Amino acid sequence: MKLGIYGGTFNPPHLGHLAAAQFALDALKLDQLEFVPAAAPPHKTLPEGGPSAEQRLEMVELAADGLLLPKKVSVSGMELHRPGKSYTADTLEQLQAANPEAELWLLMGTDMFLTLQNWREPEVITRLAGICTFARTQSDSGELLETQARYLQETFGARTCVLQLPHIVDVSSTQLRELLAQGKGQAYLSPAVYGYIIRQGLYGVHYDLKQLPDRELRACSYSMIRAKRIAHVQGTEEEAVRLAQRWGADEEKARRGAILHDCTKYLTMEEQLQLCRKYGIVLDDLEQQAVKLLHAKTGACVARDVYGVSDDVYEAIFWHTTGKADMTLLEKILYIADYMEPNRDFPGVERLRTLAYQDLDQAVLAGCEMSIQEMKDRGLPVHPNTVRAREWLRSKSSGKEPC
Repeated sequence: MKLGIYGGTFNPPHLGHLAAAQFALDALKLDQLEFVPAAAPPHKTLPEGGPSAEQRLEMVELAADGLLLPKKVSVSGMELHRPGKSYTADTLEQLQAANPEAELWLLMGTDMFLTLQNWREPEVITRLAGICTFARTQSDSGELLETQARYLQETFGARTCVLQLPHIVDVSSTQLRELLAQGKGQAYLSPAVYGYIIRQGLYGVHYDLKQLPDRELRACSYSMIRAKRIAHVQGTEEEAVRLAQRWGADEEKARRGAILHDCTKYLTMEEQLQLCRKYGIVLDDLEQQAVKLLHAKTGACVARDVYGVSDDVYEAIFWHTTGKADMTLLEKILYIADYMEPNRDFPGVERLRTLAYQDLDQAVLAGCEMSIQEMKDRGLPVHPNTVRAREWLRSKSSGKEPC
């Protein structure tokens, strides 16, 4: 197995780091790549007032998740859990002990590559791992790097590799911190990392979370979920806005409800229950056992309490999973947009999409019926509110009041 180790302070992790990691995976034919954020780098002093080591780790986890390669890319907090300076030789020894059959490759930028002989125990580093550097700019790829590679080979017997990145993201973390403090630099970050920075108020980025522009609200939402879920949230937003335009609902409310509707989707059962206790959410017997049902309720509370959505948006998020009787127009739109957004693929979804623009009530009714049937087919209990929503919509269609 070939294992790549990408260390650094990642303060913050940016698209240049991700581009380098992605390219190294392919160029070196790595089986695994592990980001290892440094807790206390020996070669530099971290700026005062910056993020904690734990915050940097969380940002790296968000950035790595965005590569959508969970079986190949991971993040290790080993240097955060080890006391003292974060020496690379110690990290490599720890990784070799854990992966005795692995061929290790240490990935680094050109500045680090050019000074490797001055690190602690360079002979140990070069014995344990091959050294791969990324030429970040065209000027990086000149004779200097080749000269250094020969020096490391002759002096330490190092295995070396110089990779010229085909897609250059020419920014350093130092430059990016300066840009962020000026209200710039967002283009160099993944939306999830940018959202985390907003939520934590890092690098001089200060927003009123209750008054966020749409772009920043999206970023915050994406920072709270898994990267694989982002496409669904984007699709739900697009569909909710189109449906709002078709049926005369408030487009911005539909948009913001869709952006936030899954913001607590990936919390554990205990985390969900903690939020329920915090916000006074009373759960029925089924909800106390089914974590899947809780994110709509907790997400609605977070959307209102943290991000300041209006009460009608809160209600639309609250009911988007089960539906209920007497649904408002906005509640119907978010319910069906979530159900049939463009990334959904299941039998009957195309019919549902057509119906939603012809008769919204009939589309929501069909969604409830499909949901009920799916739960029965899987041998799972159906939430009573979904049944009530179905009966209410049936009664509206027949002109009769529900029993």
